[in-house]
Amino acid sequence: MNPILAFDYAGIAVFAATGALAASRKQLDIIGFLFLAGVTGVGGGTFRDLILGLTPVFWVREPGYILVCAGVAVLVFFTAHLFESRWKLLLWLDAVGLAAYCVLGAQIGLVTTGSPAVAIVTGVLTATFGGILRDLLANEPSVLLRPEIYVTAALVGAAAHTGLVLAGFPLLASALIAAAAAFVVRGGALKFGWTFPRYRTRPGRRPEDIP
Repeated sequence: MNPILAFDYAGIAVFAATGALAASRKQLDIIGFLFLAGVTGVGGGTFRDLILGLTPVFWVREPGYILVCAGVAVLVFFTAHLFESRWKLLLWLDAVGLAAYCVLGAQIGLVTTGSPAVAIVTGVLTATFGGILRDLLANEPSVLLRPEIYVTAALVGAAAHTGLVLAGFPLLASALIAAAAAFVVRGGALKFGWTFPRYRTRPGRRPEDIP
């Protein structure tokens, strides 16, 4: 199988699982599981394709992606109760999906436009948008607003893959190295709480003190 296609299906399945886990935390019915798994699984890729003008979007051209999301949703519906901490599992699966999808998004952006900058942006968007939608719809604490590094991990993976491909690395080697780099950054953030310094506001000036 083409390595990028493998990353595509892996990212879809893992992100769909995180959507289904969010549904389990909210104790939704099977339709809720299917909906959240589908939105999370294909959300990032749909946004990417719309930005790049790739229409119909990927899951319309190949409905097998929707079947993957549905299968994962049903599986999680019957097995989610086996996991004691579904929130931790959701975060770690999200890290795996992010690592796979930042590579996929970067590759599609690079092939479509030839622009390294666009490739990096599409890699980040593909890897993060589905998780943002999931948290918004499930009313979960947004991964985007958590203190640990998140978007930066996708940025590292997308930039690494783009740079390695342009440097002449084989596609599979580039994808694996970049995905590993993204997962290490996000995994380290989850394990050790890696963060960037936060913005600290200064006291505002009184109107009468402003010249």
